[in-house]
Amino acid sequence: MARSTFYDQVSANKRNSFFMAAFVVALLGLLGFAIGFAAFGEPAGGVITTATAIGFGGLAGIGTYFAGDSLVLSVSGAKEVNEADAPQLMNVVREMAIAANIPMPRVHLIDDTAPNAFATGRDPKHASIAVTTGLLQKLDREELQGVIGHELAHVRNLDIRFSLVVGVMVGAIAILADFFLRFTFWGGGRGSRNRDSGGGGAQIIVFVIAIVLAILAPLISRFIQMAVSREREYLADASSIELTRNPYGLERALAKISGDPEVLEVANRGTQHIYFTNPIKKFEERSTSLMSTHPAIIDRINRLRQLTGDPPLGSADAAALAGLE
Repeated sequence: MARSTFYDQVSANKRNSFFMAAFVVALLGLLGFAIGFAAFGEPAGGVITTATAIGFGGLAGIGTYFAGDSLVLSVSGAKEVNEADAPQLMNVVREMAIAANIPMPRVHLIDDTAPNAFATGRDPKHASIAVTTGLLQKLDREELQGVIGHELAHVRNLDIRFSLVVGVMVGAIAILADFFLRFTFWGGGRGSRNRDSGGGGAQIIVFVIAIVLAILAPLISRFIQMAVSREREYLADASSIELTRNPYGLERALAKISGDPEVLEVANRGTQHIYFTNPIKKFEERSTSLMSTHPAIIDRINRLRQLTGDPPLGSADAAALAGLE
């Protein structure tokens, strides 16, 4: 395995994230153009439909931007703690915040024996971190540092904001596609084509393309959104090593948490993407790998091993980790 540095991985993950986000924006523009031309008989109609979709998606995004963290913490049953409640946790969070050069976040504890953690907040000044009691019980200090470093890397890298922007674009694509398919179903497309006697041939071709895009674009954009989420997880892993200078603690934490059979009861499909590892285990009925927001633990560990020059996980270790995560 070729050895790399965390700087290489950070640069590659950021580059991949922005390329995929740009693809979603391009897909939104293409869909808007096709729908505008097909529905209104002129390309300028795409500007109107695209702007309207972004407007509706943006309104939903604003609510999430300002109130999403409080909602997630409340749904997760997280309670804020201080030095007296969890001295080691507060100490580790403080030293990682100093290393990341961000303000000390609010720290919360979730009363659940399944080990996991997440960070939330629109920016470093309004950040919160939540860990389960199981994480404190089952990880040693080095492993805890790796997890906290990962979560504070999300805060420093503005991943909540980045994911929100991508989410608004994906939502706008869904709104556009739904509008056009309903519009077509009720005969709106036929009327617009009949009114345009001059460019009917080109409009019909674009109309067919618009229907295909309206069907495929929401699915494609959703897959891209999941891929962006996975890239940001890789980025947070590499950034955690930048903060701790210790890939072994994070590697052991990944193995312990993914191999733990306990179910995190407070997690759901709406919040699973924010956790350190996917809290929904493979054996659960609510599990689905098709839209996974997290990279496979095996891949995350092997990327960390590229930093140390250690060989990839053997087949027996890989099989054991793949059983639950």
